[in-house]
Amino acid sequence: MRRLVLMMLVISSSGAVALFPQNTDAPAGFDGQTNGLVDQATHAADQDKFEEVEEIKDGLGPLYNAQSCRECHQSPASGGNSQISELRVGHRGANGQFENPSIPINDGKAVITGRTLVNDRAICPNAQFPDIQLQERVPDTENIRATRMALNLMGDGFVEALADQTLLDLVKEQCGSPYGHSKRHRICGQALYAPILEAPGKTAVGRFGWKDQHASLLSFSADAYLNEMGITSKLIPDEVTLLCNTASEPNNTPDPDGLEDIDHFARFIRATMAPPRDTALAKTAEAQEGSKLFDKVGCDTCHVRTLLTAPAGTVINGGSFTVPDALGSKQFHPFGDFLLHNVGTGDGVAVAMAEHYGKAATTRTWMKFSYQDLQTAANKVRTAPLWGVRTHSRLMHDGESLTLADAIRRHKGEAEEITERFRRLKPKQKEALLTFLKSL
Repeated sequence: MRRLVLMMLVISSSGAVALFPQNTDAPAGFDGQTNGLVDQATHAADQDKFEEVEEIKDGLGPLYNAQSCRECHQSPASGGNSQISELRVGHRGANGQFENPSIPINDGKAVITGRTLVNDRAICPNAQFPDIQLQERVPDTENIRATRMALNLMGDGFVEALADQTLLDLVKEQCGSPYGHSKRHRICGQALYAPILEAPGKTAVGRFGWKDQHASLLSFSADAYLNEMGITSKLIPDEVTLLCNTASEPNNTPDPDGLEDIDHFARFIRATMAPPRDTALAKTAEAQEGSKLFDKVGCDTCHVRTLLTAPAGTVINGGSFTVPDALGSKQFHPFGDFLLHNVGTGDGVAVAMAEHYGKAATTRTWMKFSYQDLQTAANKVRTAPLWGVRTHSRLMHDGESLTLADAIRRHKGEAEEITERFRRLKPKQKEALLTFLKSL
């Protein structure tokens, strides 16, 4: 009953409780249509930017993983999930806390520091620089090693439009409730305040990335352009290395419309529709029974069914973005809480400040930001939203689970009691719950 109430009600920042407005469901679909934020022609043009293949003359690299945003966000459509994984490494220092790695390049003549990502590709050696060995390789000293899957981005405009208080209320409810949990395995999500790069000094509750390292889609896009493609921008203008670098900085410059590629990226994602349900399967008796068991077992404690965006006109992202009509007061169904949890699969890697926010960010004071919170979250990961999970072939943050049942069984830590309840279900009940998940 408690979880049903959470589905139906939203708690405002004033503490008042209101019913979700009628007929405000976020549009859903994999057909590439706009959610109404922009017209279809603009959305298609933004998608072209998202799918654009970057070349060395555009600023690609010097270190990179992909030549296009689409390479990592493509299944089943642009902006969707991916089977691409990335490598992150580091080590624990003498104080037991995570420390960023030192990655030698160019036969040890240079060292990459201040980031946890190890790029799989490099532009050198090439015809212009035949003697520079730029490829990163992990030294033995970096004994924390982890892979992470690229995340779905479709529907993230609605996630960005969530009020911070909505996420903080989830923390309060989870951490303060005795519902079905012992003190040992209490479910208690962690919210991190993340820097808003387009609003220097301002922060908001993080919700994007496996470590909730971003709250703004524009900040997220600047991070992705630099660290995945090596493309610098107005928000993060410094290269990871200047070796082999021939393009001027920042690589990304405004188009005639005044927008950079990162602006088009952010607008494209903001205009995507949410991942849709398999409605035919969802209507079956087995899936409907599985839906009830999903709640009964307690999966919906973290995989929250329904959330409501802030009203249109609400100013977010440190004053840099106003929630538009297309995103405002929309209920959507992510089956996730966008909070950090320790479910026994954490990789031990803490967010690297310079990597995700740029070198200049390390010298700036950010409201409500805590370096220690980043360390506290090292063994935590963001709850994986289950919308669109039927399109994923590899599950969990590391992609190491190949079946839904295995993914459930891997849940330990905060989720250990939930996992045990699943184990105690009868075989037909387990199948019903799995059928429900396959409808998402």
